Amino acid sequence: MKKEKYKQGKHSTQTLSGMLDITRSGLGFVITSDGEGDIIVRPQDFNQGFHGDTVEVAISREGFGGKKREGRVLRVIKRRQTEYIGTLRFTKGLLLFVPAGEKPMPYFELGTVPMREIDEDTKVVVRMTDWPPKNRRPKGELMEVLSADAVNDIAMKEILLEKGFSLEFSDEVLETAERLNDVISEKEIKLRKDCRALLTFTIDPADAKDFDDAISFRVMPKGGYEIGVHIADVSHYVEEDSILDEEAYERATSVYLPDRVNPMLPERISNELCSLRPHEDKCTFSVIFKMTEKGEVKDHWIGRTIIHSNHRFSYEDVQQIIETKEGEHHKEILILNDISQTLRKKRFKNGAINFSSQEVRFKLDEKGHPIGIVIKESKESHQLIEELMLLANRYIAERVGKVLVKDKPIPFPYRIHDTPNEEKMLPFMAFANKFGYKFDINKPETIAESFNKMLADAKGTPQQHVLE
Repeated sequence: MKKEKYKQGKHSTQTLSGMLDITRSGLGFVITSDGEGDIIVRPQDFNQGFHGDTVEVAISREGFGGKKREGRVLRVIKRRQTEYIGTLRFTKGLLLFVPAGEKPMPYFELGTVPMREIDEDTKVVVRMTDWPPKNRRPKGELMEVLSADAVNDIAMKEILLEKGFSLEFSDEVLETAERLNDVISEKEIKLRKDCRALLTFTIDPADAKDFDDAISFRVMPKGGYEIGVHIADVSHYVEEDSILDEEAYERATSVYLPDRVNPMLPERISNELCSLRPHEDKCTFSVIFKMTEKGEVKDHWIGRTIIHSNHRFSYEDVQQIIETKEGEHHKEILILNDISQTLRKKRFKNGAINFSSQEVRFKLDEKGHPIGIVIKESKESHQLIEELMLLANRYIAERVGKVLVKDKPIPFPYRIHDTPNEEKMLPFMAFANKFGYKFDINKPETIAESFNKMLADAKGTPQQHVLE
């Protein structure tokens, strides 16, 4: 949040930055973090600001007697989105775009049109390109004409745009991705640990299009196993401060919807260069463990590697091998499963809570219409990958936690389950008590034990899913 002085004539007016929230009625509020409440902005003072934009606002009237402050937008710092779905309108030789949605927005000017090749009711995607200072309307370009029959496709795109995600990558980003070399040089290979001779495979959902992680395995000559956990090294292709890096930073994440993925990086990277596809050399980051037959880690190594996946498994493939003890690489799969189950039991013994709940996946027809729901179960094939990934994450976290820069630990994000909140625990305990489940909350260890016992005892009962 920025606070400074905006000079206008002989007066100095306080300015702040924040997010512009426009209500259905058309009134705007700039949400700031200065602790003094929102700032009211009238529609005539939006100054090209749209709902969700980060703006700089000048205080024009201080709030007194419980009233809110009022202000006017000086400039748009950052657009929340630049692509919109709506319809076309022809008027006086101009082609206008009417954005859909509940928030008031101006029409976009798309220019003159010699022939009406598109019906006015047709839904389209338009990208805002400019808004000249003296223009009453923003300018835009037509990106896509949406088929009237593709109701599901339109709905998915509306969700993405409403949340501020772009549907397409710019030509510059796509061209940069296409120019990336898919041949790994000998110079690069020499900088990495070469794991291409190790048996390596991926385990993913049957419909996965990109494979982010892989497992390698070999029996050690003097007993025990070497197990590698590998993830794609995106940084080999996406250099810091490059246009690809800026695009990934802007998008922040890939978005998964029932019928599609809106990727953080172009498919050239996510589905090709950084997908650990079988029978291809790939650059990876790895944690390689030396373990006993009982799953005890005796040594580990962390660093950059190059791998060559031998096989692509689905979870269903691996589950069948676990249950039948037959199939390709079944000996290695069964050993890995035994180790993963040992790690899992040890984790729960050390206080982890067995969080589990049903996940659903929608079955869609060729037009994207839902035709059924499939319950996704967490079986041993899923747990095989989960436990090895958790083990790798723990060793990475421990390593980074010991790194000091100028005698200070480096900033590092951890995704953890926080300690239980007592205010939330008490009503849950009262609810669970109605089904006969008791909790011991004297120590963190007994809380975890109580949760795990409840989940185990509730399995197969009518109240299982509501308690989970």
